[in-house]
Amino acid sequence: MGVLWFGGNIYTMEKEGTAIEAVYTEEGIIKDVGTYEKLYHTYVASIEQVENLQGKTMLPGLVDSHLHIIGHGEKLLRLDLSQMKSATEVVEALSNRTANLSEGEWLIGEGWNENQWQDASIIHKEVLDKISPHNPMMLSRVCRHAILANTKAMELAGVTEESPDPQGGIIVRDDAGETTGYFLDTAQELIKNAMPSVSQDYLEQVINIATDDLMSKGLVGGHSEDLNYYGGFHKTFGAFKNAIDGKARKFKAHLLVHHEVMSDMVDEGLGYLEGTEYVELGAVKIFSDGALGGRTAWLTEEYADEKGNYGVAIHNEETLEHIVKEARRHGLPIAVHAIGDQAVDAITGIIKKHPLSNGARDRIIHGQILNEHSLKMLKELPVVVDIQPSFVSSDFPWVLDRIGDKRLGLYYAWKTLLDEGVKCAGGSDAPIEEVSPLLGIEAAVTRKSQIDNQVYRPEERLSVFEAVTLYTSGSAYVINQEETRGKIAPGFSADFTVLEEDIFQVQPETIHEINVAMTVIDGNIVYKNAPSPL
Repeated sequence: MGVLWFGGNIYTMEKEGTAIEAVYTEEGIIKDVGTYEKLYHTYVASIEQVENLQGKTMLPGLVDSHLHIIGHGEKLLRLDLSQMKSATEVVEALSNRTANLSEGEWLIGEGWNENQWQDASIIHKEVLDKISPHNPMMLSRVCRHAILANTKAMELAGVTEESPDPQGGIIVRDDAGETTGYFLDTAQELIKNAMPSVSQDYLEQVINIATDDLMSKGLVGGHSEDLNYYGGFHKTFGAFKNAIDGKARKFKAHLLVHHEVMSDMVDEGLGYLEGTEYVELGAVKIFSDGALGGRTAWLTEEYADEKGNYGVAIHNEETLEHIVKEARRHGLPIAVHAIGDQAVDAITGIIKKHPLSNGARDRIIHGQILNEHSLKMLKELPVVVDIQPSFVSSDFPWVLDRIGDKRLGLYYAWKTLLDEGVKCAGGSDAPIEEVSPLLGIEAAVTRKSQIDNQVYRPEERLSVFEAVTLYTSGSAYVINQEETRGKIAPGFSADFTVLEEDIFQVQPETIHEINVAMTVIDGNIVYKNAPSPL
C-alpha cells in the first residue's frame, strides 16, 4: 500500500526549476510522479494514505555529507561553549559547572572559539587550575583540532614538561618552554586516552539524541566519522546498529571508517556500503593535516601571522601512502581530511599513483585552501570535494589574517570547483558548526560572515539550486548512490525534506529562518513540526 503526496511545491532537483504536482510512494520507494489526477486514478486501489502538503515545499531528503553524529549528541548533552563571546564568559560557565561535579569527575566542554572573543588569547592552564584544581578538565576547541586541559588532566595522562610532541601534534609551550595546557591535533589524544571509557548504552542514548535533532533540522541522513573513538569499532558500530534499528528509528547513517580501525571492519568480513539498511560503512577516513584556527592546516606557504609555520602533516608522506595502499588492498575508497593546499597536493598525488578500479569514489574533506596544481589534480581525478559552506560565515574575516592576501583566488572557492567540473557534496562538520543544512545553504549563497556581516568573495557565491544540490544529489554521488537517492524521481528512495516556505523564492538572507515542516525517510514521517499554540 502506498502514499500520495500533493498540494505543494515539489522540486525534483533533476534540473533547476523542475517541479511536479504529485508523488506516489510505495514501500519506501518513489513509484511514480506526475499530476495528482493521473496518479490518483492510476493507483487508487493501492493508495492507503494521502498527504496534502498544504502549500509547503518538498525537496529530496537533505543529507549532511560530513558530520560527527556522536559528537553532535554530546554537544547537546555537555557544556556548550560555542556561543560564548569572551574568555571571561567561558571561565564563568566552567566555574558554575565545577560546583556540581563529584570528586574526580571530568569537566568536559565543547566548542570554545577565541576568534569570537575581543581578546583572542588562549586560556592558560593556570586559569583552569584555579577553577578546577581537583577535577580533570578537557575543553575541545570549535575545530576539534585542539583542546585545553588543566594540570589534573595532564597528570592523569602522564604528560610532563619533558613529554615530546607526537607525530602530527604539538604540546604548546610558552617562551620558557613550559606547557600551557594547549594541545594541537594528535597531541589531543594524550589527554583523551586518559579519560574514562563510555558504555554502549551511553552511545546509543547519544545517537538517539543526535538523530532526533538532525531529523528536526530536515536531515534524512548523514555521513559521520565516529568509529575509532568511544571504545573502538565494534562497540561504536554496534551502538549505531542498535540505536538506528530501522523499526523504532530510521535514519540513513553512512559511517566513515578511520584507518586505525579498518582492520576491524575487514576482520568482520565487511566492506564498502555494507552493514544494515540504515547503518552502512563508508570510505577509509584519514587525516592529512590540522586546521586553520590552530595554524596546523598544512600549507605550501607560511602562515601570514606566524612566520616559519607551514602547518602540520599528520603523517609523513611515506606513512600516508602506506595507509592508502592498505585501503586499496581491500578495494576501499578513502576520505581524506585536507584543509591546506600542501595537504591536498600530497593526497591527490598519492591517489593518482594508486587509483581505484571498482568505481567507488574518494573524497577530499574540506579542501579550503587550494592552489593551481591542487585544482588541476582535482579536475583530473574521480574525487569528490566534501565542502562545509558554513565555514565561510564563521571563518571570515579572521582567516584572512592566517593566510594573507597572496593566496587570493583559490580559497573557499566553491563556485570555482563546480564551474571547473569538480563534484562537490555539502555538510556541516557538526558539532564544529551548527548542523542545520539551511544555514549551510544560506552561507553558500550569500557568503556573509556571521562575525562582521560582510560578504567575502562574492564571485564564489552559489545559486540556491547549486547549494541545495550539495545536500541532495551531491551527498548521494559521493557514496555511489546517485541513481537511488538525492532526487524526486521514479525508483529513488522516498526521502523528503518538507519546508514551510519555498526556499527558491525567499530572500537568500532568510533561508535559515525557514521552518522544517516535515522529514520523511523511506515514505515514513519521522519528524513533524507541531504548530505553535494560538
